[in-house]
Amino acid sequence: MLNKTYGQLCPIARSLDVLGERWTLLVLRELLLGPKRFKELLAVLPAMGTNRLSARLKVLVDNGIAKPATAPMAAYELTELGEQLRKPLLALGLWGLSLPVDERIDPATARAELIALSLTGIGRSDASAELCATYEFHVGEEVFHIRVDDSEMLARSGNAPLADVVIHCDLNTFMALVLRQILPADALREGRVHLPHTQLETFEQLFQVLEFNPENLPDTLLAALPHSSLAGTPNEN
Repeated sequence: MLNKTYGQLCPIARSLDVLGERWTLLVLRELLLGPKRFKELLAVLPAMGTNRLSARLKVLVDNGIAKPATAPMAAYELTELGEQLRKPLLALGLWGLSLPVDERIDPATARAELIALSLTGIGRSDASAELCATYEFHVGEEVFHIRVDDSEMLARSGNAPLADVVIHCDLNTFMALVLRQILPADALREGRVHLPHTQLETFEQLFQVLEFNPENLPDTLLAALPHSSLAGTPNEN
């Protein structure tokens, strides 16, 4: 069965013919983090249901945006065409940061890997110049990694094939680092982050690259996000 269409030649309308159904962009969001099994997609999008997920995946596959992957596991992954949606979708997410949060939004849905995904869209290319490192994060039960290769940054679910730094922390600490409420060295000294001290410099470099200024975020969003009770910006001394 063909997907619905606006019947317009406009490229925005034709894009929405494929991407405009409810849940489709969230499926793409998950695939931006790497190949996903059907059950993995359903686990992070439980309200979607199996029938709707199957239908959305079929549309994405039929339109050449996603494809079944068999190695190293049976899963779905983005095609080259689908990967072209990375920058537009990350830009949409950054635009969404300015939207207020009301009582319908569940703060428990916050995920560190999605925050990391968004941050890769605003990283400082000048700070990442000549930096080549892979950072593996264990945030609560989440495991994901960020690859920095010169000016390119990529967030992926799961363990890194070969990590330069492995960081263990909770979601509150991860958010405090992201919001610049605590410096990496202070988080390590206070026992809120666990990694070998020899990896501290490389760890600090990551948060120089993923520089984020929370001043422009709405108060409702800041209140809903998990974060530490620390206020203000970190002491640079």
